[in-house]
Amino acid sequence: MKDEADMAAAPYSYLISLLEQDPENLNLLADAAEAAFAEAQFDAAQALLDRQARVQPLSPQSQHLAGLIAMRQLDWARAAALYREMLDGGHDAPPIRYNLAWSLAMTKHFEIALGALDEATSAALPQAAELEVQLRHQLGQLEQSIERAGALLKLHPVHHGLNAAISTLAIDVEDIELARRTAERGAQHPDALTTRGTLALEADDPMAAAELFDAALVRAPSAPRALIGRGLTRLLGDDKSAAAADIDRGAELFGTHLGSWVAAGWAHLLAGDRTAARARFEKAAALDDRFGDAQGSLAVLDLLEGKTDAARRRADIARRLDPGSFSAAFAAMLFAIGDGKPDVATRIFETALSTPVDENGKTLAQTLVRLGVR
Repeated sequence: MKDEADMAAAPYSYLISLLEQDPENLNLLADAAEAAFAEAQFDAAQALLDRQARVQPLSPQSQHLAGLIAMRQLDWARAAALYREMLDGGHDAPPIRYNLAWSLAMTKHFEIALGALDEATSAALPQAAELEVQLRHQLGQLEQSIERAGALLKLHPVHHGLNAAISTLAIDVEDIELARRTAERGAQHPDALTTRGTLALEADDPMAAAELFDAALVRAPSAPRALIGRGLTRLLGDDKSAAAADIDRGAELFGTHLGSWVAAGWAHLLAGDRTAARARFEKAAALDDRFGDAQGSLAVLDLLEGKTDAARRRADIARRLDPGSFSAAFAAMLFAIGDGKPDVATRIFETALSTPVDENGKTLAQTLVRLGVR
């Protein structure tokens, strides 16, 4: 009875005491490694697996445990290598493929990660279905992502993570109804909260949007979309510097997301820091010099700084690249009304911060928010 009580109270310690009497008992080593992992003693668990391996090759179960230990220690490269070895050794099962794909995704090998998943894995595990949607989205496979999203939702209709991932995808393909439906099904998942915040922002309800973005950031403090969303809500208030800080951080986390760098630039411009604004606009242009809003934003800044010829060239480029570009249109308006004079353009710019600038009665800040959520 005492042994059973000891085992129930502290299984790892109990098994270690047994191993002291029988140090090469493979079953005890395996059980003790599992118990150490369950108690979050990952180094001890790996040491026990190493002891097993010195006696004989690890069983598939112990190999899988080694991969889980590496994942919990955030050693994604090791985890990926361990699961790849299992898969190549004929141990093909949905958990193995999912863990391999997740580990590869964490090392930013997105295409290889997607290749590790198959339809059987996404059908068996809703978290694998979620990862598949995220990977396709990350790789820019928007049409394939939407097609797969419909099929995967039929298999896992109530999974919060999958619905949240699809809601984010739906925002980017501008399927507002799908975004709204899946965001509600995503419940309190941070991506679902962020989507609901984005929809509230587009519906001109910044207070509701701010609450949703804050709730998302409580759950995922480094979520770039939530940071950018919160920054955009702050653009509508008085704290433009806080807005710029949020959007900056989101842009840095996104890395190569062009729109976030342009949004960060405008946030700094509205906060009065033209040097920081130029750096962000130039970052977007360096990532893709064919991005119309980067060129148009630089045109506005050039004009405000008295660089009239450069501003005209950039504005022309922006209009050619994207005739519907907000920044190109705004640059054209500054030229037309201000007659190309920097001091007049600056007065118009400052007035536009609080004056409706489009046919829907939106101020410049509100128009920038609408631009930024896409």
